[in-house]
Amino acid sequence: MSTSQKYRPTFVLISLNILFYLYTSVAGGNFLNTNFNMIVTYGQVNFEVLQGAYWQLLTSMFVHANIAHIAGNVLFLLIFGLRSEEMFSLPEYLAIYFLGGLTGNLLSLLLLQPDIPSVGASGAIFALFGAATIYARRSLSQSIIGALIYAFFLLFLSSGPGVNNFAHIGGLVAGLVIGYIVAIRRKPETRYTIRYSYSTSF
Repeated sequence: MSTSQKYRPTFVLISLNILFYLYTSVAGGNFLNTNFNMIVTYGQVNFEVLQGAYWQLLTSMFVHANIAHIAGNVLFLLIFGLRSEEMFSLPEYLAIYFLGGLTGNLLSLLLLQPDIPSVGASGAIFALFGAATIYARRSLSQSIIGALIYAFFLLFLSSGPGVNNFAHIGGLVAGLVIGYIVAIRRKPETRYTIRYSYSTSF
């Protein structure tokens, strides 16, 4: 059993996201939709970040706009997180999640309008998805082209009005890069091939 499976970081991260949503709901007085003051305080607002609110680059990964937003992210974190636990060690898993989320937020800092808030764990979740997808292909010595096509197709499906595509793209690219590096650096498992020979006589 890998260390990530032993400590089940997916369930820990899901719990943290839910607890943070409960906190913003209670503090903001609204359970169905996160209060705007909570969003601009803990979400990422580029103008605020550039003024010194650097913590938003991290806390925004745990803030969600409404109940549907967090429900969707928890579902996909459960799917891709448990899959990633089977492939990566605990340090690798956490690095993928947080570096992926941070990369998405930094890309948003560069490209998103300064007054538009950005919230959610989607960038980090896309990083787990990208890492698991490319790791599975590369570790089996298969072409990574299919993994890239699949990854960016899912990215296309997730895009739409009100979606921070920069966070998704940054997280996905970071996950693909980290997953590929882990795959090529990890020693492959020893595999045995059994060959049969037979002859026929007439």
